[in-house]
Amino acid sequence: MSLTRRDFARTSAVTGVALAGSAGVLATAPNALASTESEIASEESADARHGGGVGYGPLIADPEGLLALPAGFKYRVITYSGRTKLESGEFTPSNHDGTAAFDGPRGTTLLVNNHELGGPRARWPYPVPLTEGLVYDPAASGGCTVVEVRPDGRVAEWVGIAGTATNCAGGSTPWDTWLTCEETEDKAGANGMTKDHGYVFEVDPADHRANKNPKPIKAFGRYAHEAVVIDPKRGHAFLTEDASNPNGLLFRWTPPEHFHHGRGKLRTLADDAGTLQAFKCFDSGGKFVDDLSRATKIGTVYGVDWIDVPDRDARTTSVRKQFTAGQVTRARKLEGMWWGDGGVYIVSSYARAESPGQPHDGSVWFYDPKRRTLTLKVLIGVNPDPSKDGAFDGPDNITVSPYGGLVIAEDGEGIQHLFGATDSGRTYPIARNELNIGTPEEPEYSEFAGVTFSCDGRTLYANIQTPGIMLAITGPWKRQRR
Repeated sequence: MSLTRRDFARTSAVTGVALAGSAGVLATAPNALASTESEIASEESADARHGGGVGYGPLIADPEGLLALPAGFKYRVITYSGRTKLESGEFTPSNHDGTAAFDGPRGTTLLVNNHELGGPRARWPYPVPLTEGLVYDPAASGGCTVVEVRPDGRVAEWVGIAGTATNCAGGSTPWDTWLTCEETEDKAGANGMTKDHGYVFEVDPADHRANKNPKPIKAFGRYAHEAVVIDPKRGHAFLTEDASNPNGLLFRWTPPEHFHHGRGKLRTLADDAGTLQAFKCFDSGGKFVDDLSRATKIGTVYGVDWIDVPDRDARTTSVRKQFTAGQVTRARKLEGMWWGDGGVYIVSSYARAESPGQPHDGSVWFYDPKRRTLTLKVLIGVNPDPSKDGAFDGPDNITVSPYGGLVIAEDGEGIQHLFGATDSGRTYPIARNELNIGTPEEPEYSEFAGVTFSCDGRTLYANIQTPGIMLAITGPWKRQRR
């Protein structure tokens, strides 16, 4: 049943749903568009009464020039492209991106790691090896590796899927598998590809046999996939699209009647199984919202309806171009997602000239599937000087922290961070990338990606995308004060 504009307006009036311009739940970075001076002063006063603020204190420069962390924290390199090797003898592939952690046998942790490698294999010195039986398209350079971290500290790595392209954020499933997303629309014949790309594939970290003969989940559509989340109660899949000209879409896939999720079930779906839809937002007055950049206040709430996708496989026209003005809502760089608190946290990395609303340097929204509402939780103002430490910009991959709030991987300009956002309305730094891949005169720092906690919550894993480094961060984690 769709949620009409009239229903949303009536529900908002009766239940007191927070509407545009109300106070927010989560905070913003130092360059925020929200929190007033009085709100900040009140929080700082509360911090003083409670013996300190949120987070873990200032970051300390790393003598090894890799990762700055707060006092008491340490890191360990798990994989390093061109240095560590797979069990088969090849070097770890490069361009680490989305990652999720799973409990493995005998106390191990299994991590599935995307490698965002697009175009022909010759373009990359360390593509994902074409392991027999695990290849979708032998011309493509991307894929996933599975990394096993053993209790004694030893690490093993092997290929989970190969021959896919531009494997980006992805997402884990409630049945402990990984969905890897291709952020491309290349068809067979483009960029040397021999098969169509722009699909989602399932990878089982615990069962090598389940990954044989990779099959795309065409029911989820073919477009520039970024991330995917499965609603464990209703079975819906939510998917983001990182694209422009025009801006990308948020999708919902509804499974067909009597379909039950589980290991290996997605590959049994027909190409047109279920219903793929794009979101359409409207405010409390019933006015259509064309782009999420229109929201300028934390706490803005939109009602959401879902519009059927005409041709999900985009045979002649990209999916996002199949809708006319007024049919769907758009957003620039719809990126990472994570399930938590009974809904989906969704990142939009920035808005600039390609977006009709106010420019910003990142936002995080929360979709409540029960109420069918989308709420703006984090809004970051334009960073005036990304080369200086202190402000955040360009959120990308995201995870819900077992210690409260969110942990966000930065993919912006200049200095790159992992940072946290608390439930009470504050942000704080967790790590800073100190690996300069540019020059001393013109430094350059790669984005963070693949942020995820181990299942026991003791270790935060994160990737530095270029050259491709997986890190394990440990320390005195604590519940962040509300």
